[in-house]
Amino acid sequence: MDNYQDFRNEMILRDYLALDRTILANERTLLAYLRTFIGTFSAGIAMVKLFDALLTNIAGYIFIAVSPFFLVFGIIRFIQVSKKMKINETADNEINQAAGGSPPGNRSKA
Repeated sequence: MDNYQDFRNEMILRDYLALDRTILANERTLLAYLRTFIGTFSAGIAMVKLFDALLTNIAGYIFIAVSPFFLVFGIIRFIQVSKKMKINETADNEINQAAGGSPPGNRSKA
Protein backbone atom coordinates (compact mmCIF):
# COMPACT_ATOMS: atom_id res chain seq x y z
CA MET A 1 0.00 0.00 0.00
CA ASP A 2 1.46 3.35 -1.05
CA ASN A 3 0.84 5.91 1.69
CA TYR A 4 1.58 8.79 -0.67
CA GLN A 5 -0.57 7.73 -3.61
CA ASP A 6 -3.31 10.31 -2.91
CA PHE A 7 -0.82 13.12 -2.33
CA ARG A 8 1.71 12.42 -5.09
CA ASN A 9 0.78 15.50 -7.13
CA GLU A 10 0.97 17.73 -4.05
CA MET A 11 4.36 16.49 -2.77
CA ILE A 12 7.26 18.91 -2.92
CA LEU A 13 10.98 18.38 -2.56
CA ARG A 14 10.81 18.68 1.23
CA ASP A 15 8.36 15.77 1.35
CA TYR A 16 10.62 13.55 -0.73
CA LEU A 17 13.61 14.44 1.44
CA ALA A 18 11.58 13.53 4.52
CA LEU A 19 10.77 10.20 2.92
CA ASP A 20 14.47 9.63 2.20
CA ARG A 21 15.25 10.32 5.87
CA THR A 22 12.59 7.82 6.87
CA ILE A 23 14.08 5.18 4.59
CA LEU A 24 17.52 5.78 6.08
CA ALA A 25 16.07 5.58 9.60
CA ASN A 26 14.50 2.23 8.70
CA GLU A 27 17.91 0.95 7.56
CA ARG A 28 19.55 2.23 10.75
CA THR A 29 16.91 0.43 12.78
CA LEU A 30 17.65 -2.83 10.98
CA LEU A 31 21.35 -2.38 11.70
CA ALA A 32 20.53 -1.73 15.37
CA TYR A 33 18.62 -5.03 15.54
CA LEU A 34 21.58 -6.75 13.88
CA ARG A 35 23.98 -5.17 16.37
CA THR A 36 21.76 -6.28 19.26
CA PHE A 37 21.69 -9.83 17.87
CA ILE A 38 25.48 -9.95 17.54
CA GLY A 39 26.02 -8.49 21.02
CA THR A 40 23.56 -10.80 22.71
CA PHE A 41 24.83 -13.87 20.89
CA SER A 42 28.49 -13.09 21.58
CA ALA A 43 27.75 -12.33 25.25
CA GLY A 44 26.05 -15.72 25.54
CA ILE A 45 29.01 -17.49 23.93
CA ALA A 46 31.39 -15.64 26.24
CA MET A 47 29.39 -16.60 29.32
CA VAL A 48 29.34 -20.26 28.33
CA LYS A 49 33.01 -20.49 27.31
CA LEU A 50 34.68 -18.27 29.90
CA PHE A 51 32.87 -19.08 33.14
CA ASP A 52 32.30 -22.42 34.85
CA ALA A 53 29.48 -21.39 37.19
CA LEU A 54 26.16 -23.09 36.56
CA LEU A 55 24.13 -19.88 36.78
CA THR A 56 26.42 -18.13 34.28
CA ASN A 57 26.17 -21.06 31.87
CA ILE A 58 22.37 -21.01 32.10
CA ALA A 59 22.32 -17.25 31.46
CA GLY A 60 24.68 -17.74 28.51
CA TYR A 61 22.45 -20.38 26.94
CA ILE A 62 19.42 -18.13 27.45
CA PHE A 63 21.26 -15.28 25.68
CA ILE A 64 22.18 -17.62 22.81
CA ALA A 65 18.59 -18.88 22.53
CA VAL A 66 17.03 -15.40 22.63
CA SER A 67 19.43 -13.66 20.23
CA PRO A 68 17.95 -15.03 16.95
CA PHE A 69 14.60 -13.47 17.87
CA PHE A 70 16.19 -10.03 17.70
CA LEU A 71 17.46 -10.76 14.20
CA VAL A 72 14.20 -12.25 12.94
CA PHE A 73 12.07 -9.48 14.46
CA GLY A 74 14.38 -6.82 12.98
CA ILE A 75 14.21 -8.31 9.50
CA ILE A 76 10.42 -8.71 9.64
CA ARG A 77 10.00 -5.14 10.88
CA PHE A 78 12.32 -3.81 8.15
CA ILE A 79 10.32 -5.58 5.44
CA GLN A 80 6.99 -4.35 6.84
CA VAL A 81 8.11 -0.73 7.00
CA SER A 82 9.77 -0.93 3.57
CA LYS A 83 6.55 -2.16 2.01
CA LYS A 84 4.64 0.72 3.59
CA MET A 85 7.10 3.26 2.19
CA LYS A 86 7.38 1.86 -1.33
CA ILE A 87 7.30 4.66 -3.89
CA ASN A 88 6.59 4.45 -7.57
CA GLU A 89 9.77 5.41 -9.49
CA THR A 90 7.86 6.95 -12.33
CA ALA A 91 6.32 9.51 -10.00
CA ASP A 92 9.80 10.48 -8.78
CA ASN A 93 10.93 10.88 -12.37
CA GLU A 94 7.91 13.04 -13.16
CA ILE A 95 8.64 15.32 -10.21
CA ASN A 96 12.30 15.67 -11.21
CA GLN A 97 11.42 16.41 -14.83
CA ALA A 98 8.79 18.96 -13.80
CA ALA A 99 11.39 20.67 -11.64
CA GLY A 100 13.74 20.87 -14.63
CA GLY A 101 16.11 18.19 -13.42
CA SER A 102 16.94 14.79 -14.78
CA PRO A 103 15.73 11.53 -13.23
CA PRO A 104 17.94 10.10 -10.48
CA GLY A 105 20.73 7.97 -11.88
CA ASN A 106 20.67 9.74 -15.26
CA ARG A 107 22.55 12.84 -14.25
CA SER A 108 24.95 13.97 -16.92
CA LYS A 109 28.02 16.07 -16.30
CA ALA A 110 27.63 19.54 -17.71
